[in-house]
Amino acid sequence: MPTKKPRINIRLEKEEYANIKRLADKEGVSASKKAKQLIEKALELMEDVALSSVADERLKTFEKETALSKEELLKQIEA
Repeated sequence: MPTKKPRINIRLEKEEYANIKRLADKEGVSASKKAKQLIEKALELMEDVALSSVADERLKTFEKETALSKEELLKQIEA
C-alpha cells in the first residue's frame, strides 16, 4: 500500500549503511525504520542545543529581584 508520507532518498557510505543495518537487526526493525529513528533523535538533539543556547542568553539578563514567583507566574498563565 503506497504511503502518503514524504520520502527522502539518501546515499550512504558502506560503513554507515552497515552500522544502521546492524542496529536495525539488533532491534528487529527495518533499516529504513532505524534510519528514521536516528534522524528523529538527531533533530531532537539539535533542538535541545538551540533551546539551551536561548536559555543561556536569557540567564545572562536574569534578575532575581524582578523575577515572578511561582504563584505569580501561574496566575499569568491561567489568565
